[in-house]
Amino acid sequence: MPGPLDRLNPFKSADARRLAILFAVVYFSQGMYHVADQVLTLTLKERLGMSPSQVGKFGTIILLPWVIKPLYGMISDSFPLFGTRRKSYFLLTSALATLAGIALGLVGEPTYSKLAVFMLIMGLGIAFTDVLTDAMMVENGKPLGLTGAFQSVQWTAINVAILLVGIVGGYLAQHRLLQAGFLIAACFPFLALVMGVAFIHEAPAKSQREEFREAWRGIRSAVRDRTMWVVAGFIFFWTFSPSIGIPLFYFQTDTLKFSQQFIGLLGSLTAGAAIVGAAAYAPLSRRVSLHRIIVLAIAVSTVGTLAYLFYNDRRSAIAIDTVFGGIGMITQLAFLDLAAKACPRHAEGTFFALLMSVYNLGVQGSQVFGGYLYEWTSYSTLVWISAAMTAAAYFLLPLVDIPAIERRARAAGPPPEIR
Repeated sequence: MPGPLDRLNPFKSADARRLAILFAVVYFSQGMYHVADQVLTLTLKERLGMSPSQVGKFGTIILLPWVIKPLYGMISDSFPLFGTRRKSYFLLTSALATLAGIALGLVGEPTYSKLAVFMLIMGLGIAFTDVLTDAMMVENGKPLGLTGAFQSVQWTAINVAILLVGIVGGYLAQHRLLQAGFLIAACFPFLALVMGVAFIHEAPAKSQREEFREAWRGIRSAVRDRTMWVVAGFIFFWTFSPSIGIPLFYFQTDTLKFSQQFIGLLGSLTAGAAIVGAAAYAPLSRRVSLHRIIVLAIAVSTVGTLAYLFYNDRRSAIAIDTVFGGIGMITQLAFLDLAAKACPRHAEGTFFALLMSVYNLGVQGSQVFGGYLYEWTSYSTLVWISAAMTAAAYFLLPLVDIPAIERRARAAGPPPEIR
């Protein structure tokens, strides 16, 4: 590899490169899980006659497997399966998600209950797999200072998938092909299963008693640690800012009269910009302190949210969605990097999953809150409220000692996977 590119590449060892490839493919698969989202939202709107807030509530129901992610981390951290803490669970849950996706594709006429049940099962498989992947990322990346770089790879991959989802999902929505979307989605947990067989190289676990004791020592220590709860509260406040996501879909469809194909194209443009943002985060995270990145992210995100006041035609939609896609990705990665660095040793699965559940709960709460505000007030009022709450996160920063969190992460011992 040429010298300048080699200096930019943070993955110097063969094991680090293997993990980066594994994380990239697994996250790509998770991104493709959303290929049916647009046609599902359209089905709930048109065939089941649901309002924005009702769609948000349905999203809350199927979010349940993602809210209880700490349970999966606790199980994996404490109770090895077939002699490993990660790999056996990874293969099992990938298979479960594959089977649930196939069932969704063959379920027949969609009803609220059928969609909810099978999406809960598929979500369980995907969410558990996600926890296992993130646990490997944290326990290997934190002592090497690679959490930001690994997450940059993960989110570059997932946004490549989302770019494809925008194109394919727009076509599926335009032609109302819900079941085809679910069958396509089912292919990707199977891809993750294949990658898990080939790329997860895990040392044998200790005895169940030893693993349980070590995990619970880490859990007890973290529960008593003020830092963990401050980070959780900060992340929740940030994500709970009322979302314009679902209201924007209704605004695009009902007010601006955009076609489903064009809405899918906007999703692809956003994902394309997010790929650039995610790729940029890896070198950025190695050169700029996390505290400074988060301060800048809050400021730029506030201005970016206000830009949606000028979202009134195709040209403005393309410009705003594209620019905000890149900014939003860098911001998201900064907060995920903070979560990874705050996790305790040997309970990585439990506590990164806990912080991601807080993150997901805040995001989904913001969708419901945003839906109600859109119905009660107006699109422009929602944008102003969202921008104000985004800016307010700046005043919570003094409570979060980010430099100390970074120092503690660097002081962690060598990771079990690549020592």
